[in-house]
Amino acid sequence: MKTVIIGASGGIGGALADALAEEGSAVQRLARPQLDVTDESSIARAAAAAGTPDLVVVATGLLHDGDHGPEKALRDLDPEWLARQYAVNAIGPALVAKHFLPIMPRTGRSIFAVLSARVGSISDNRLGGWYGYRASKAALNQFVRTLAVEDKRRNDRGIVVALHPGTVDTKLSRPFQQQGRDLFKPDRAAVQLLDVLDGLKPQDSGKLFGWDGLEIAP
Repeated sequence: MKTVIIGASGGIGGALADALAEEGSAVQRLARPQLDVTDESSIARAAAAAGTPDLVVVATGLLHDGDHGPEKALRDLDPEWLARQYAVNAIGPALVAKHFLPIMPRTGRSIFAVLSARVGSISDNRLGGWYGYRASKAALNQFVRTLAVEDKRRNDRGIVVALHPGTVDTKLSRPFQQQGRDLFKPDRAAVQLLDVLDGLKPQDSGKLFGWDGLEIAP
């Protein structure tokens, strides 16, 4: 199996690449500056050199950056920070799909997967806050659903899916980890996500699944 991991310099992306390589997959690791999800030209160049991957995983994401973090209340909304979160968490993966889905196999099983989050589930939102991250991940989940509908016409065995990895001990989650809360190490999270991918069927395309293999409502 030929695999492309986008965001391979991150904790989960790197662990996924390592786990797949150990299983014998030919893994192409893409990270900045090779591919910047906010720069479509870099995405197009990477896709042109990627061959025909059977599995593409977009393992990028933005929760905090410098002085900015998740908004606790409405008064914290900042348009530039909101736009930045949408650019990385939603628009970027959609642009990756724009360039990578067309080069994936037109017959047989293939998977295009993005790392999303349970907090992007509108029906599961009971705590509020985290406006930009929640909304951008909800947008990503909608992109996945829409991509799945269109890609089914290209390959009826292809799968486009969003994955919630759980709370993983990475730079993204570190400032917000709660003492005493169970955390997954990146290598364990990677194995769990690969188990989920292994169990997917074409009818699962367009959905969001948790690390435990259970579907998460939108």
